[in-house]
Amino acid sequence: MKNQINRDSGEVMRDEMVMKDRILSGLNEEPMTIPELAAQLEYPAADVLFWVMALWRYGAIEEVGKADKEGFYKYRPVKQDLS
Repeated sequence: MKNQINRDSGEVMRDEMVMKDRILSGLNEEPMTIPELAAQLEYPAADVLFWVMALWRYGAIEEVGKADKEGFYKYRPVKQDLS
């Protein structure tokens, strides 16, 4: 993983637009939890949580099914209605 040092929230927010495409690309392959995404992206789970919650809030991704035994949901991109 990228260094586990807690980063300033402003620094994490600046990375959001770059990470958005990487997160959506990963979730297009298969739905994943925050820890799974963090491992794939090699970023701290706290940073990935921030980016995923922003994508969720703005309707770009959604939860899939029920939470796993650790309480994590899997996320996938929201299908766009092109009609």
